[in-house]
Amino acid sequence: MFNGFVNVDASWLRLLEETHSAIDLSQPAHRTILLRWLNSWGCRIRYPRDGEPAPFDDGVRAWWETWGTTLPSADLAGLTDTEIDTAAKAYADLSSVVVSTGRTRRTLGPTAAAKALYALRPNTIMPWDAAIAAALHGARDGAAFGAHLRLGRAWAAAVIAEAGDDGAEIPALVGRPVSLAKILDEYLYVAFTMGATGDWGTDSGEWWKNGNR
Repeated sequence: MFNGFVNVDASWLRLLEETHSAIDLSQPAHRTILLRWLNSWGCRIRYPRDGEPAPFDDGVRAWWETWGTTLPSADLAGLTDTEIDTAAKAYADLSSVVVSTGRTRRTLGPTAAAKALYALRPNTIMPWDAAIAAALHGARDGAAFGAHLRLGRAWAAAVIAEAGDDGAEIPALVGRPVSLAKILDEYLYVAFTMGATGDWGTDSGEWWKNGNR
């Protein structure tokens, strides 16, 4: 189904090109790229005007100074419990980063934090959104995110065992340059996020949602 979305990977491929496939949030340009990519994924984080404070930039830089060298980088199926616990703590800290101040103070929040971690570790992190977290875990705190990664680890191991060849051919089977962690997230998006916002299904081989083909 995701393969049918128009330009589904365009913003992701642009992020990889602009960061040379290695995001380093100690670099101001990479923090700007991450912000633009998050907004392309619907996070709606306000861009500061010239001369205004930049809380997203400052908060993400400080977070990276704490967590950048400790984030796990193993494939999702190979994560240890200790690495999952580290990722869950990093997620909780990142979700609390203030991204806008003034009349309405806003933190990055659970969905954007999970997406940002995926951008940083695309083979490691299976992201989520509110609908997925509610359906599977009933919460969006660090403990729930750790449970999400443990669930993803079990799923990834099962898919790899069925596919064989250590799962190396799975992106080719899907037909897109995305990790197994992202493929599992796409399954959850279809199963829970789209289901939570309206009917969807197939009609003569065409996908539709809320009556829109």
